[in-house]
Parts: sequence; C-alpha cells; structure tokens
Amino acid sequence: MSRIIYLDGQYVNEEDAKVSVFDHGVLYGDGVFEGIRAYNGRIFRCEDHIDRLYAAAKAIMLEIPLTKEEMTEVLLETCRRNNLRDGYIRLVVTRGKGDLGLNPLNCAKPSVFCIAADITMYPEEMYEKGMPIITSVQRRNKATIVDPQIKSLNYLNNILAKMEANRAGVPEALMLNHDGVVAEATGDNIFIIKDGVVYTPPVYIGILDGITRKTAMEVARGLGYEVVEKEFTLFNVYNADECFLTGTAAEAIPVSMVDGRVIGTGHAGPMTKAILKAFKEFANANGTEIFK
Repeated sequence: MSRIIYLDGQYVNEEDAKVSVFDHGVLYGDGVFEGIRAYNGRIFRCEDHIDRLYAAAKAIMLEIPLTKEEMTEVLLETCRRNNLRDGYIRLVVTRGKGDLGLNPLNCAKPSVFCIAADITMYPEEMYEKGMPIITSVQRRNKATIVDPQIKSLNYLNNILAKMEANRAGVPEALMLNHDGVVAEATGDNIFIIKDGVVYTPPVYIGILDGITRKTAMEVARGLGYEVVEKEFTLFNVYNADECFLTGTAAEAIPVSMVDGRVIGTGHAGPMTKAILKAFKEFANANGTEIFK
C-alpha cells in the first residue's frame, strides 16, 4: 500500500511526491527537518519539535510558509491518512526551487513535505546487551561553521562518521568536538553514569539539543537521579559505570563497549534500564492525540 505524503499543500501518493532537481535542499542541503515519533496514537512532544523546526529555520533565514498551528495539523493529518499510531514522522522544509547558483534569493518559495512511516529500531536484545561503538576521526561541526543546534539537511559530517562505524562493523560512532571533548554520536546524544550521577555534554560545546535527550534528563530526575550537563572526554567514557545513547529512533539504548573498552559490566546497567523504562512509560502516555 502506497504511503500518503504531504507536499506543499496536497496529500499525494508517495510515487507522486516529487521535488524539483533545482530545489536548493537537493542541490545544497539548504533546509531543515525534524524526526518525530508517534506512540500509542499520539505525536510525542509535538510542540517541542515544531518549535525546534521554526527556530532552526529562523537561524538560516528560511521563512516557513505555514504557521505553527498549520504545521501541527499537517503532522496530524499525515498520520491520520496513513493510519499511523506508532511510527516515525519526517518533516522537511527546503529553501525551494531556485537555479544552479547559491543565492537563496532566487528561490521563490520554500517547499514543505511530511512523511509518516513505520520505524526500524535496534534489535530488542541490544537494549539488554548494549551496543559496541567506536570514536570517529570526523569532528562534530563547530557552532561557528554550521551550528549543530540547526537540524539542517546538511548531515555530511555525520554521514562520514557513520561510514566509519559501518567499516568497523558497529552500529554507531561517537564524535568529538575540535577540542577533543565528547559531543554526540552520528544520530544520538550521549550520557554516561559514574558513581550514581548522570552526565551529558552541554549544548554549547556543539551538539543538537535533542528532544529525547531532554526527556531522558527529565525522567532521570524524576527517578531521583542527579543529572549534570558537563564536558567530559573519552577517558571519562571509557571509565564510566554505564553509558547510553538517546535519540528519536533509539530512545535510550545502552552502550556496552567503546573503542574496545568494556563499559561497566558490558551490559545494560540498572540506571540505564530504569531510565529507558521510565522514558517508554512517559512516551506512551503523553503527546498530541492524532485521532480525536
């Protein structure tokens, strides 16, 4: 069955969902996007995702041709038309059709599309055993180049790091910033746990301000854990009691090994398990209802 895609004011079959080869999103990665989850008939943290999309668009001076309320309805209606209760939503805004030049002034109108589909997650056993990861030689973008807080269509440095993970035969790669401080993984934020305290890098070092990250911090505090945003290095990761990654698709997945160093017991630790359980409970009980 063909998916129904929202594209610039219309809902069309995926075979008919086409953008111009002159779209600056295609030619130059000029645009922004959000990856969003639906749980149990609700869009998870819908308002947060919409706010982040518009903030990123503002940062690159991209005028979205819909209000936030209209964009929210696009999300909901795309899910309804695909009968999606649990899955993944990709919302994209490009600079729009222009010419072969760089000048964004030649793009008359931004293009908006929304895809609602099933999601492929990590194997269930990985949430118990954890995943091995490596550290990439690819550095995370500096905020003075392309600020990682902008969830732009230009993900090339993340992709290059992901290719390193592929070559190493592991699911993910950790990325450092230019000072050698741990930043994030290619598509996930990172947390470490040491002596009962949960640590995660602060946004200002050059990471995406992840919405799953934010939720994990909230539920961890709700469990009574101390959560600290603090810079740390690979030394601290290697010697952590527990380590986990957070992301829209991953939720909160434990890390068992980094660069050949076993983390903790080499399996999901008790605090990581508790945070994941609390996250799932929260996600399945909260959100903007799709079907009213």
